[in-house]
Amino acid sequence: MDSAPPFRLTDRAAARIAEIGASKGDAALRVAVLAGGCSGFQYRFDLDRERAADDVVLEQAGAKVFIDPASLDLLAGAELDYTDALMGSHFAVRNPNATSSCGCGTSFSVD
Repeated sequence: MDSAPPFRLTDRAAARIAEIGASKGDAALRVAVLAGGCSGFQYRFDLDRERAADDVVLEQAGAKVFIDPASLDLLAGAELDYTDALMGSHFAVRNPNATSSCGCGTSFSVD
């Protein structure tokens, strides 16, 4: 059995997801890992009101996140953060499973 902790949200990410979800009619943030990108896998973030039957649902401080089981395997132990900086605002994943990533920060590879 994998001992890695589950995917987590920082307080900043949870607050921003809750804010966006409330403004979009109680939508959740769907976090997915897809094949592609310049390093092999890429993160995808979408708003979604419909939970799939096999989704894992994370709820924290009013935020709701949907993750499919295949993506969750690649996100085990990772953390979603939200950055609001001069260069722009964005969600970012800190993933200990990633062995390398590209310069854009949205794609990664695993061994």
